[in-house]
Amino acid sequence: MKKLAPLNHLYSFVAVAETGSMTQAAEQLYVSHSAVSQAIKSLETLLGRTLFQRQGRRVVLNAAGRKYYKQIAPHLEAIVTATQQMQTTQPSQTLTLNMVNSLAMHWWIPQLHRFNQFAPQLDIRLSNLTGQFSMQQEGIDVALIHGDTQDWQDYYCEKLAPDEIVMVCTPAMAKLANSAQELLERYPAIYATNDKRKHDWQLWCEAHEAPLPKATDNLSFSASIQAVQAAIRQLGVLVTHRLFINQDVQQGLLVEVGKPIINPYQSYYFATQSDALKNENILLLRNWLRQEFSANLPAETHSELGNRV
Repeated sequence: MKKLAPLNHLYSFVAVAETGSMTQAAEQLYVSHSAVSQAIKSLETLLGRTLFQRQGRRVVLNAAGRKYYKQIAPHLEAIVTATQQMQTTQPSQTLTLNMVNSLAMHWWIPQLHRFNQFAPQLDIRLSNLTGQFSMQQEGIDVALIHGDTQDWQDYYCEKLAPDEIVMVCTPAMAKLANSAQELLERYPAIYATNDKRKHDWQLWCEAHEAPLPKATDNLSFSASIQAVQAAIRQLGVLVTHRLFINQDVQQGLLVEVGKPIINPYQSYYFATQSDALKNENILLLRNWLRQEFSANLPAETHSELGNRV
């Protein structure tokens, strides 16, 4: 078998032929000048003929070099093009998913083992940016939005589930009271005062035709995480997202009191850049999110979301 020319020699040859300079060819290939010079010498030795001649400061192809260039350049270009196409069509196995910290703590992390079983090949990097931001500038592939889509109109948004609000307390506290009203007479109401939570008590009380807890003798926290932990430690009664306390209820740390209600002002949404829907891994993540949220949907909501594409 005849000895074949190494690919790096051929790349050096084409780069010098197209730039007319070994220095520029070296810069283009990210190698040293001497590496390009040695590659050309080795190729000429292998072929048994010279390929270039000098014209002042430039290096130009001679007749043999021009013939050789015409024969191999299209094939090297095809290799480069095929490689680039393969790199762009193979989606990254790493995705950056953004959600608020409380949702990550109370929902994503407890579900993570289920996602790893569903898509073991994917590496999800978690981001906890809040407010409005540019996904492209922040390097976010997918955002799990808890709110409304008013600030996300430049993106593809798909509703995953409504936001259910529920009253919770510890099992021990629930045994000492026969109703939500009796619980509130015995224990403080726990408030989460951030913008997404500040109307929870009012919404829940209006739906259950119950009086709003008095402003005095109650506990207030700025974050839902803090409020949930206060409820687990029997410091009072909390109204919060049902999704946030599912795991705590399943583990017997908290119990639901009364029926949950739908928050009319916010829901859970999947959001991404429209062109990202061509990425099969982003579609895979969307399918899993659909599946997980659907498993916890109220019965009347399934028909509403059943016609999604």
